[in-house]
Amino acid sequence: MILIFPGSFDPVTNGHIDIALRCAKFADKIIFAIFEHPVKKSIFSVKERLRLIEDALRETDLGDTIVEFDSFEGLLAEYVKQSNATAILRGLRSPADFQAELPYSIHNKALSGGVDTIYLASNPDLSHISSSIVKEIASHAFATKFGEEALKELVPQNVFEALRRRYSKLNS
Repeated sequence: MILIFPGSFDPVTNGHIDIALRCAKFADKIIFAIFEHPVKKSIFSVKERLRLIEDALRETDLGDTIVEFDSFEGLLAEYVKQSNATAILRGLRSPADFQAELPYSIHNKALSGGVDTIYLASNPDLSHISSSIVKEIASHAFATKFGEEALKELVPQNVFEALRRRYSKLNS
């Protein structure tokens, strides 16, 4: 089974890593596919995000699952067809995530020629984590030192260090 795990991953969080680790138990290949959202302002370039995900996963045990890292523009369904994926993988933190994701899965299935979306519920201990919250905490934590310890629990160590470097530059 080839899974496309799409997202902005700006930055990748422990929640994203957990979803990948859990899916590695049944997937032959997981492709982290970074979509550069035309409206969202990213703190890391696509190239940086690809490197951060790859480095974060290097320290994990994915068994025999192959993990690839890629980026795309345009429609996810088109990328899915080009990748010969079996399914799209999406993590759900809350019922609101499902409500937001359902219309996309319907359209992606129609446009991709029948590729389904697999939803995996977040680990309850990680369901509060989002890249947006991580960025908000990081934007203040490195200037004030308030929140640094909490931030360490939300992201892999390499991402924490990258956030420190990025926000230290922005706050100086």
